[in-house]
Amino acid sequence: MKQFFKFVLASMVAIIITGIIFVIIVIAIIASSSDKTVVIDANSVLHIQFNKSIAERTPDNPLKDLPFLGLDQDEPIGLNDILSNIKKAKTDANIKGIFLDETEIPIGQATSEEIRNALIDFKKSGKFIIAYSEIYTQGFYYLASVADKVYLNPKGIFLFHGFNQQVTFLKGALDKLGIEAQIIKVGTYKSAVEPFFLTKMSDANRLQVNSYLGSLYDHFLAGVGKSRNISKDSLFSYANSLKIRFPEDALKFKLVDGLKYKDEVLNELKQRTGIDAKDDLKIVELTDYSKSESNRDDDKKESKNQIAIIYASGEINGGSGDDNSIGSERVSKALRDARLDDKVKAVVLRVNSPGGSSLASDVIWREVMLTKKAKPIIVSMGDYAASGGYYISCAADSIFAEPNTITGSIGIFAVLPNMQKFFNDKLGITFDGVKTGKYADLGDISRPLTPEEHAILQNQVDHGYDDFTKAVASGRHKTQAYINSIGQGRVWTGEQAITNGLVDRLGNINDAVKSAARMAKIKNYKLKAYPDQKSFLNKFGFDMSARMKAQFVKSELGENYKYYDQLKGVTQMMRTPQARLPYDIDIN
Repeated sequence: MKQFFKFVLASMVAIIITGIIFVIIVIAIIASSSDKTVVIDANSVLHIQFNKSIAERTPDNPLKDLPFLGLDQDEPIGLNDILSNIKKAKTDANIKGIFLDETEIPIGQATSEEIRNALIDFKKSGKFIIAYSEIYTQGFYYLASVADKVYLNPKGIFLFHGFNQQVTFLKGALDKLGIEAQIIKVGTYKSAVEPFFLTKMSDANRLQVNSYLGSLYDHFLAGVGKSRNISKDSLFSYANSLKIRFPEDALKFKLVDGLKYKDEVLNELKQRTGIDAKDDLKIVELTDYSKSESNRDDDKKESKNQIAIIYASGEINGGSGDDNSIGSERVSKALRDARLDDKVKAVVLRVNSPGGSSLASDVIWREVMLTKKAKPIIVSMGDYAASGGYYISCAADSIFAEPNTITGSIGIFAVLPNMQKFFNDKLGITFDGVKTGKYADLGDISRPLTPEEHAILQNQVDHGYDDFTKAVASGRHKTQAYINSIGQGRVWTGEQAITNGLVDRLGNINDAVKSAARMAKIKNYKLKAYPDQKSFLNKFGFDMSARMKAQFVKSELGENYKYYDQLKGVTQMMRTPQARLPYDIDIN
């Protein structure tokens, strides 16, 4: 009986605690949903510090400002809000300038380009931009180089050494485990499978990496050179000879304007905004500025006409997906909803994806085709729109990309592991069974493929590649033979894609929206985002458990987490034929 009462008491306590937590969450949501307006004081400075990752759009989380629940950790900020805030600050009389603070979070090349161009446009207002950092990575310096003044900590670090792309090869580990990767692919340059059966880059892959990496680096040097009034050849020489080794070197070669501690920079900001040295600097954070009245005026604009922006971000798979991945069902529905809505006069499909399932990509491509028949549809490419990401883009009326967007990679592959030696020799496990048909066990990982089975799978991948190149040829008004010649899995930058015809124009998402409006012949319009972001309550439980798991693994693995993440992706690649990038492109 005593144990019974203990159990009842424990259950009651658990129920009470759960109820209290639920009430707190409900109250917090109600309080947060009040959406209080942030008042911007005169002579303020917009503080831009990317200490969190950048998503295509800011997640819908009403509790992000309540750190006591731990739900503000790793909450990304949306590129949409960053660009909107910089644009609004340009004409906001209360904002006197921008303080671009030290940033170590890696962001994609095209994302960096969009933010950089927004900063350049901001400077047309005559307002200042001051940049400061203790450690300048090449990525952050590309942004900072547009500032009126670029300051480095006197004891800081300035990285300026050129671009490097490294691939992790798994063949040696697979050999030790007794696992054979059986490769089925189309495309000389489709190198996603190389880590499974090679120990170094193939000649074809090395050629393509040299090509796109050189294009990205050339654009980087040109941009920095123009902002800092230094020739591209000089910058190349500085990096190639590693001449920037100490802060004094960065100052000597005019890559920075001064060596200052942060308190000195803050004092300069006070002087520029007319604030007394003894008073606090009036700093406005990006997240707070999103709630300012100045950022709400545009939302009040009335118009019956709408332009839909459909966000397709992340790897492509079947199913519903989420805000960080492309589910064919969810994005297809968004395209259908926009197509059938009479108020939507044009569609902008924002693609930021390295690809994924070829089947899921084709499902979305079909909806793009149907939308194109009903109203204008323009694609805006982000950091990536490659392989499956290009597949879902190719049918659009027009395609915009940044010069440093990674695109192309038109090819398909499949990987099927043969784990017979692993099971037999490493684990002592054997298999036996019966089947009612010759191919009933096709794809069984406990044995190798027969030559006939390999030929069947190769034929299926060949067929998929034929469909892919036909779709691209139709959408781009080229011959299939030509698409095959620039396809073969080869990766291109946006700048290169202009030349070979895979992209129509260089430009950002705003350029794509303006083009869509012109095609729809409308001048006044409102933007409507698709698909609807999942509500906080809808994803609360999943987010909590997923974040806790991810945070634990990250804390244990540190910088090696990226290798763990790559290995997780291998299992997905082994399920269905893939139209995706060869690997994750991470340029420091």
